[in-house]
Amino acid sequence: MPRPASTEVAAAVADAHRREWAFVLAATVRVAGDIDTAEEAVQDAYASALSTWGGSGIPRNPGAWLTVTARRRALDLRRRAAAAERTLPKLVGPGEPGVDETVVEGMVAEDGDSGDIPDDRLRLIFTCCHPALAFEAQVALTLRLLCGLSTAEVARAFLVPEATMAARITRAKKKIAAAHIPYRVPASSELHERLDGVLSVVYLVYTTGHTAPSGADLMRRDLAERGLELARLLRVLLPHDSDVAGLLALVLLTEARAGARLNGNRDVVLLENQDRSKWDRQAIEEGVALLREALAARPPGRFALMAAIAAVHDESGSWSETDWHEILGLYDLLMERWPSPVVQLNRAIALGFAAGPAEGLAELDALGAEPQLARYPYLAAARGDFLARLGRLEEARVAFEEALILTDNDAERRFLRGRISELTG
Repeated sequence: MPRPASTEVAAAVADAHRREWAFVLAATVRVAGDIDTAEEAVQDAYASALSTWGGSGIPRNPGAWLTVTARRRALDLRRRAAAAERTLPKLVGPGEPGVDETVVEGMVAEDGDSGDIPDDRLRLIFTCCHPALAFEAQVALTLRLLCGLSTAEVARAFLVPEATMAARITRAKKKIAAAHIPYRVPASSELHERLDGVLSVVYLVYTTGHTAPSGADLMRRDLAERGLELARLLRVLLPHDSDVAGLLALVLLTEARAGARLNGNRDVVLLENQDRSKWDRQAIEEGVALLREALAARPPGRFALMAAIAAVHDESGSWSETDWHEILGLYDLLMERWPSPVVQLNRAIALGFAAGPAEGLAELDALGAEPQLARYPYLAAARGDFLARLGRLEEARVAFEEALILTDNDAERRFLRGRISELTG
């Protein structure tokens, strides 16, 4: 077998990191007994792949090779730290057996049996999103452990220094160990409550990538792709759950428009002005099929309702054909199911397009006293848009300048400066 070039090996390892990280880590945690040992073993496995595959060739199943290597490395680490191991909390639930080396040796069979990997990933998701952890810690652990992002990358996503994020992740891991948080899928009686937190974390990962809170670009494609991957993973693991179907539908129906959100200069293009021929029709079809399944549940979940709103946009032939009355009705249902200031803001925008900008503006002005929206740039931007449509140009300029002060994203700043320039001539 000809030896692959170093660049070919590096590309294969990078691809395996992107595709297989969560598989390999989840399958190693149970063998390792704690998250830190598992991470070390998995990192060693990827490093070993870089040095080994150049000589032996890239394996037919890189994920299985990495899983076997990581599990063996974890077992080796545990053997070397046998004395310390006896004092460390284990990620096993009450009544579950500890790690048996005989069992482990069987698990690291050369053919890399991966039949239990989906359950392992599900266990890892629910461990990262345990309600005993703060929501930010849940998101950070999910990005670090299931998405394979480095601590520096997670820190950038949260706009905090790397040292701060490292300390936050370390505290979360220690809490998992000290509180004996079980490495398991919750019982069916507690699954729905716990699943809601998991879905919220995955949705936040996606939305942070869909519209980056800061930086030069409107989107962070890496985070958006990770969010989509996690939503797909949950669908594989829980194929009959309507809330999971709703989340994946929402992500797909939103992601379908990603290719039209920027022009050639990477400037923002509003939905109103997007070239709809650039929308991903395959993603829309998949999303709509999932949406039908999610809406069959009674009452429909919040992600299903949000996906239904996205579907109305995706299935409209043009901006002028958008059924704003249907969107407004869906927002009314969403307010009943999941009221929040942001949902109220979006409902006001829908009202403005369904009944006229004056009605929408009145609703937006009523939200001006909402503390949670005090620094939310999209409230000021929406006011600016309705004011401009009403011909109140000076007030619109002031509103857009307020939005400009509040946003930290360079692409959004360029867009807002453009609107201000249009108004001032």
